[in-house]
Formats: sequence, C-alpha cells, structure tokens
Amino acid sequence: METYDFAVIGGGSAGYAAASTAGRLGLKTICIEGGRDIGGLCILRGCMPSKTLIESANRFLTLRRASEFGLSAGRLGFDSAAIIRRKRELIGGFADHRVGQLKTGHFYFVRGVAEFVAPERVRIHLLSGDGTQEIETKTSLISTGSELNLIELPGLQETGFLHSDVAVDSEVIPRSVIILGGGAISLEFAHFYEALGTQVTILQRSSQVIKEADVDVAEALVKAYRQRGIEVICGTRLTGVEKSGGQKLVKYQKDGKELAVAAEEIFYALGRKPAVSKLNLRSIGLEQSDAGGVKVNTHLQTTRPNVFGAGDVTGIYEVVHLAVEQGTLAAENAKRFIDGKELKATDNRLNLFAMFSEPQLAIVGLTEKEAVQARVAVRVAKYPFNDHGKSIIRGEMDGFVKLMVDAGTGEILGGAVVGPEASELIHEIVVAMHFRARAADLASVPHYHPTLSEIWTYPASELA
Repeated sequence: METYDFAVIGGGSAGYAAASTAGRLGLKTICIEGGRDIGGLCILRGCMPSKTLIESANRFLTLRRASEFGLSAGRLGFDSAAIIRRKRELIGGFADHRVGQLKTGHFYFVRGVAEFVAPERVRIHLLSGDGTQEIETKTSLISTGSELNLIELPGLQETGFLHSDVAVDSEVIPRSVIILGGGAISLEFAHFYEALGTQVTILQRSSQVIKEADVDVAEALVKAYRQRGIEVICGTRLTGVEKSGGQKLVKYQKDGKELAVAAEEIFYALGRKPAVSKLNLRSIGLEQSDAGGVKVNTHLQTTRPNVFGAGDVTGIYEVVHLAVEQGTLAAENAKRFIDGKELKATDNRLNLFAMFSEPQLAIVGLTEKEAVQARVAVRVAKYPFNDHGKSIIRGEMDGFVKLMVDAGTGEILGGAVVGPEASELIHEIVVAMHFRARAADLASVPHYHPTLSEIWTYPASELA
C-alpha cells in the first residue's frame, strides 16, 4: 500500500493550490479528482463561464444605450449560439491549462472518487474502471467543493427548470424567466438575461437580496434593477410550481396573500451545499457543520486534527480567492502538523466579496450590521455616484461608495460599493485595510481627476 504525507481530495481551485503548495514544501502528495471533467467549479461551471456570458451581456447593454452618447449602433441583435461558442472556447483553454497543471505538478494525480476508510486511510474508486486503490496518508485535505441544493418545492421537478450548472452552456435565451433566489448567482443571471431582452422576475425568500450585505447596499442594487425593468419581490414563501398554458407558474405567499407569477422558464438559484456525500465521513467520526459541510477551526483542521478542509466544502465563504488562500494555508499547516510545529491561523479580516451585476456590488471587511452585532464602535460615511464627475460622464450614476472606520482610531474596517466597476474599485480599500490605513491616510493619497477611484476621497475626507 502506497503511503503519502498529504492526500488532497478534489482538484478544484482549493485542491490544486493545496497540492502544488504541498509539493513545493517537499511533502509526498497525491491529488484525487472524481469529477467527470477536470478543472473545478470555478473554471467549468462557475466564475469563468458565467463572467464570460456576462461580458457579452455588458457589451450588448452598452449597444442598447448608444443613442444616449450620440451614437447609432444600427439594428441590434445577438447570436446566442455564438455567445456560448465563445464561452466554450475560452473555458476549454482555462480547463486545459488546469489539466496540465494537475498532471505536471510536484504531486501525484489520480482520477477517482475518494472515501475515507480511517483518518489515515483513503479508498479510491478509480474512474478508469480498474477497481479500487487504497492509500495511507499522514494528513489529508477535503476540498470537494459544492453542488446544487434542491429544496422540496411541489411540482418543481415535474415542471423543469434551469440552474447555473446548465445555464452557462445553454444556447436558449428565454423570453421571460422567474429566478428563485436573491444571492449572487440569481442577481448576476438576472443582469445577463435582462441585458439580452428577457423579462426577469426575482423571487427572494428573505426580506432583502444579498442578505449578508447592509440594507442600504442591497436596496441600492434593487432600486437600480427595478429601473431596468427587473421585478424584485422579497419576503416570499414559495408554495408550488406547475405548467400553465405553455408557461411555467410559480406560486408563493407574501404578506398573507396567495400569489403567482408565470414565465417561459424558471431559473433555480436557491443556493448550493457542500459536496460530501461520497466521502464516508461517518467512518472517521468527522463532525459536520450546520450547513452539512466540513466543520473546520481557524487552522482549517476538522475534528480529526490530521484532516483539513478548504474551499466551498467548508461552507464558510464560497468564493475562489479564499478557496485558494485556504488551500495554500491547509498545505502549509499539514507540513507543520507533520513536523510538530505550531499551525497558522486564517485571517478573515479582509473578507472580500464582489458581484458582477449591473451595477456591480462589492464589499470588504466588516459590514455595518456586523459591527453592531460585534459591538464595535464605528463611524460611517457614504458618497453617491450621481454627484461624481466621472460616473456622470459615463452615464452610470446608480449606487454609492461606503466607508467604515473605527470610531476611536480612524482605522478603516470595511468598505462597500454599489456602482460602476465596483469589483475593481473595492481593491483600493482592500489595499488600505491590508496596511491598516486610517481614513486620513486614504484621504491624503493623490487621486487623478476625473476618475472613478477618486470618489473614495470624499467619504475618507469626511471621516478623517
């Protein structure tokens, strides 16, 4: 039986980062990937394909607005098959690159579905059909990602629906769509479809979209969406789905009333769940989180100290850059665990989130609601894009920037943007927070005029 220092289960973003780091650290490492395709969720069905589609939508939305800038784009149209063809070509390149990385890294790469037999033993069901293989490992990492989380909703399965895994490869653009959910996937696809002319209705169960965000941030995005003609209905209880007159009907309750909305298609975006069903976690007595994922401590250790967890499977933050950071740290801590050294802890102070809606939305650090819950005394300042020169020139005036500082020291604790290029603008605050800058420090940094980024100087000056 082959023995390894570190076994990585899952070859996505977290898994690849962990395996490559461990290999460089000199650990005898094996990476086990059981998916039909190699590359992980981000490359194959998540970040990259969805943002490729959204880029086409962004360009089309710009064409729709040509007359505002004294331009004529002629008769507008799009080729959905060509949009998907471009996506497939780009994603094929990204996936091929990842395949090359996995097969030529400083670690062994095996295609198979893994399950634990003991905390130090893993059985691999080889995808080649050559039976099973068992290995011994001193440490391991669970980085198997997430999968669609289907709720019990009468009639949903029988009626049929889209979800992100299939929509990113669908050449059919529905004339109308009901999107179930109010998270990032829901709002990004709402933007994509509306930009191409689809009538969009969003049904959110919670009282606001992006429920982790502050209310004012979420409301700014909803206001902009409604101005685009997207219907956003929050505070609902979904009761059933059925076919009706060639369309699909979603029934729901709101404010004690029985209501329904019909559309050509339904898009399911009610969340994902950690993909752990094949791991046989009970066999090693590993405790799972409330969300059904792998429960980890600040060192990314599970309740079995030699077994680590990283990425979506932990259910902590389902974003790629953190999955990569966690995978890297898990590998470093596996080395320290083997060497009997003190482990490093994760630092979520720079927790970063961005959404490629239109307008975009991005958040870093503490939110105002989190500060209240943690009883942290803060001061907050905002500045709107509709009073900012460059955004007025661009004709993109929805939303605002928001800055939050420690009430005593003035250190920047968090920032948020709803507006043009929010996913880019937020990184100015990420850098400032990384160096523990104060609002006065940010206010003193020269900013060229007219630029979008200079908008940060207004709330910074107010808080300085």
